[in-house]
Amino acid sequence: MIKARVTVTLKNGVLDPQGKAIEGAIGSLGFDDVGQVRQGKVFDLELASADPQKAEKQIAEMCEKLLANTVIEDYAVELLER
Repeated sequence: MIKARVTVTLKNGVLDPQGKAIEGAIGSLGFDDVGQVRQGKVFDLELASADPQKAEKQIAEMCEKLLANTVIEDYAVELLER
């Protein structure tokens, strides 16, 4: 079994209204040192495969088809353990 973490974030240059709202809320709580907030998504996956290369390929396909909108989002795959 392989465990993996997929992190999906907005591409640079794409407006992030939720990040902006969080940034304002953080500032209103007194945390004045925060300059910018960008929000994203994290997916933890478990695959039955024992082959890391096959698992990464499958996860990339999942990201391209479902987990990320690749027009406006980037994704990163991290294999956590086998």
